[in-house]
Amino acid sequence: MSRTNRYDVTEWPVGDPFDDIGEVINSIIADIRARQTATDENDGGKPGAVISLPPGDYRLRTQVRIDLSFLRIEGSGHGFTSSSIRFNVPEDEWAQLHELWPGGSRVLVDLPAGADERAGAAFLVEREGSPRISSVEFSGFCIDGLHFAADGSGRHPENSYLNGRTGIHVASANDSFRITGMGFVYLEHALTIHNADALSIHDNFIAECGNCIELRGWGQASKVTDNLIGAGFRGHSIYAENHGGLLVTANNVFPRGASSVRFEGVTRSSLTNNRLHSFYPGMVVLAASSEVLVGSNHFLRDHEPWEPFVGTDNGLDDTFGLLRVSGNDNSVIGNHFSEVLDPASIRPAGATPVIIRVAEGEGNYIASNHVVAREVRSATGGSAFEAQVEALLSTEEARRIPVTAVLVDTASTGNTVLDSGTEAQVRIDPTVNAFRATPGIP
Repeated sequence: MSRTNRYDVTEWPVGDPFDDIGEVINSIIADIRARQTATDENDGGKPGAVISLPPGDYRLRTQVRIDLSFLRIEGSGHGFTSSSIRFNVPEDEWAQLHELWPGGSRVLVDLPAGADERAGAAFLVEREGSPRISSVEFSGFCIDGLHFAADGSGRHPENSYLNGRTGIHVASANDSFRITGMGFVYLEHALTIHNADALSIHDNFIAECGNCIELRGWGQASKVTDNLIGAGFRGHSIYAENHGGLLVTANNVFPRGASSVRFEGVTRSSLTNNRLHSFYPGMVVLAASSEVLVGSNHFLRDHEPWEPFVGTDNGLDDTFGLLRVSGNDNSVIGNHFSEVLDPASIRPAGATPVIIRVAEGEGNYIASNHVVAREVRSATGGSAFEAQVEALLSTEEARRIPVTAVLVDTASTGNTVLDSGTEAQVRIDPTVNAFRATPGIP
């Protein structure tokens, strides 16, 4: 019986952590709950505990259910490596690979596909009543969904991004949660958190998941910072709804997600200093969102270069906009947009791609944005790493292509567009909006 409030899953007497770490952690949580019963003892009483996962592979056959505050589950390395690359290497070459699976302190999610995200979660955090559950931390280990499932499309099953498995699902209102230094791979939903207050999602590697970060319900004063993120073509890399005071900054968002960032009903929040890369339009969407600052981000839109995913997209036309705004009083300031397209692939054929589109709303302020649009002839490759790097570095001499830098729809009035495109690059009704063009070069 531990008395130090620090537990090692490999030393706990109940269960076998290598066969079912879920059973072991649930037993440890039950012990913490049984020992820490006093709510006010010497100005304390329930300090919580740390559960340690030494480096190793831990299969999870039983969902971990967390219903107490001040719990930290920590490992010794996020262990991320690309499962997608491995599964797309011919099996007869696997013997030559240095490793086949993610490593570090690794939880292998071996649950049946859930009827919903909650049921399929490896870690379910849920507690009602007052106060809200607080200060639960996940740090320094890998949650691996193992395999994706066939979707009926004829695509390789391991490329579907579907398996009904979730890494961490927080179902209850919560305060001061921290997810740091984690690895998430091959999960349909990596991290889903409802009703968050002062949440920190920092310095994680979340990729090759159907959806990466989903902030649902409502929330305030949270941050998503310094993460490496990349969702699949079906889902969102960063999604937030009904949040205020949200800070999304210094993230490196990889391509292939249906959106890099999507805000629904988000207000008085910041999306700043991120590097965003996408293969499709609709990279960033502000839907019914107001007083959001979008500043000093780098947007890159180019083509899918890796053969297993050529031909997939998110269903949007190039007139949708790389950044689409629906809402009031948002600021889009000082962003750099790189659009690198094969003219033959533009949809609909013959259309002029749109970079910033104000679909509806008033009082939006768009200023000092720089758009670079160049032509490239699409090429593909069998190596994900080499194909992507070559695509990133091979556009120096490409000729420029015409784009609409800013489109303000007729449903939008009272907006201001300054120095974000020449007269020819901006489509706006200057009788109901303010407009100053970027000077042209003689």
